[in-house]
Amino acid sequence: MKAFRKCVGSICLSGLLCAVSTAQAQEAGSVIAEDAKVVLLSSVFKFTEGPACDAKGNVFFTDQPNNKIYEWSVDGVLSVFHDKPGRANGLYFDRQGNLWACADEKNELWQISPDGHLSTVVVKDYQGKRLNGPNDLWFDSKGGIYFTDPFYKRDWWDHDTMPQPGQYVYYLTPDRKTLTTVATDLRQPNGIIGTPDGKTLYVADIGARKTYRYAIQPDATLANKTLFCEMGSDGMTIDAEGNVYLTGRGVTVFNPKGEQIAQIPIDEGWTANVCFGGGDRRTLFITAMDSLYSLRMRVRGAY
Repeated sequence: MKAFRKCVGSICLSGLLCAVSTAQAQEAGSVIAEDAKVVLLSSVFKFTEGPACDAKGNVFFTDQPNNKIYEWSVDGVLSVFHDKPGRANGLYFDRQGNLWACADEKNELWQISPDGHLSTVVVKDYQGKRLNGPNDLWFDSKGGIYFTDPFYKRDWWDHDTMPQPGQYVYYLTPDRKTLTTVATDLRQPNGIIGTPDGKTLYVADIGARKTYRYAIQPDATLANKTLFCEMGSDGMTIDAEGNVYLTGRGVTVFNPKGEQIAQIPIDEGWTANVCFGGGDRRTLFITAMDSLYSLRMRVRGAY
């Protein structure tokens, strides 16, 4: 699938600011930068999703209904990175600079080259049946991929019946030859993120309104499932101090113990996803409804 870049905007319009109160910053244990404000960067989209940051700090995200991947550069320029990326949802960069996309137009996992010109379908089924619809993904240090596969009915093609017997979390081996289920007892897994040391995986069960923590084993299987917090999430991320960021009604931040330490309100009906970006990884980028927002942070992102 060929792609192109097209400049569609520059840094946000003046005045589109929403202050985060001092009380909220204190509640957050200062994870938010002092006097920080939530900034509306752009609202020219239909529904934004799946932000991911490349090695330079540029942030890529999807406008899923319009079937595009956009880039918000470190210089504040908005451009189209990929046109027709299979209605991509969650995104993630590998160490080679390839952008991986949960392309749920046909329930596939794609690898997109750094220049956006080459798209390869890497996963399209499991045991001979289509996946339900890959939603979010995370790479471990070996290059293996954990991804969630919830089922949502879609109106753009015949997808009224769940192809798989359940809504699972999968692991794709680094050589891309073996796909296995690693969590099969969740109601509707959605957001997923792991810790940089490769020891812990967080999975949000949005259907059960809970988020769980797993111990990652040497063979990539998961063990010791424990309740992390009584909240589900769409997308999620983690900072360098181990705090976990969940989305839905704004962004809610939990410390590594599962205690809520911050609530970042976003003036939208739904907050879909988050990631850290910018050259120093100290800006939180937030996709919500038809908009992209940012918030300056004290802490760095883990990725």
